[in-house]
Amino acid sequence: MQVRVGIESGFENRSLAYALDFPGCFAYGADDAEALLRIPQALLDYYAWIEKHTDTSWLPELGDFDVRLLEVWNTYYIDDTYDLNKDGWDINAWFRNDWKPLTMSEVRHGLAMLSWSRADLLGIVNDLSPAQLNKERPGERWDIAGILGHIANSELWYLDRLNQAPIRRAQLPPDPFERLALTRSYLERALPDLAGLDMVVGKNGEFWSPRKLLRRALWHEKDHIGHILRLILE
Repeated sequence: MQVRVGIESGFENRSLAYALDFPGCFAYGADDAEALLRIPQALLDYYAWIEKHTDTSWLPELGDFDVRLLEVWNTYYIDDTYDLNKDGWDINAWFRNDWKPLTMSEVRHGLAMLSWSRADLLGIVNDLSPAQLNKERPGERWDIAGILGHIANSELWYLDRLNQAPIRRAQLPPDPFERLALTRSYLERALPDLAGLDMVVGKNGEFWSPRKLLRRALWHEKDHIGHILRLILE
């Protein structure tokens, strides 16, 4: 089996490798080579995670697999005039694979994985006290409640990239748990209608497609689950 990989180089001063045919499977490294080397273990963990949640996995037999680097995206920064500017906002990865329309089966599998990652997230944070949720930590941009709000905000933002956001961010509820539930409901409602669409939208200097939206949404929540676990264990 061939595992096709795209790398986002320079993402937050490191490299992020995506297994392109396995949304939600990714690995970080200090550089591109290290991120690529970590994909095999990330894939094993991904298979174990899916098998933990379902008896009817759609994944192919793992067997021997060959990791192939297809593309490297070098992250860069632009300003309001779309000129390169290190003090602007970062332009994240667009891979050739992101051009491909999502199939309905990919949407169904994506929705299942989103539900599992959300259950994983809530299983970690539901029993935290207000003091734990709002504890400030040196060097961290957000407390845990802030991370939850950020996950919710990002899902609305992803939908907005495809002009699918039904409300503005200012209209979201202040409670992070209510916010999480609301933006996830919008994402779950939108994804089936995006299946089969040959849709690519350019917005604020980036390309977006339904496939990129799903790739980013699964990565983002799983990434912050790891982030929250690290904070709890400190």
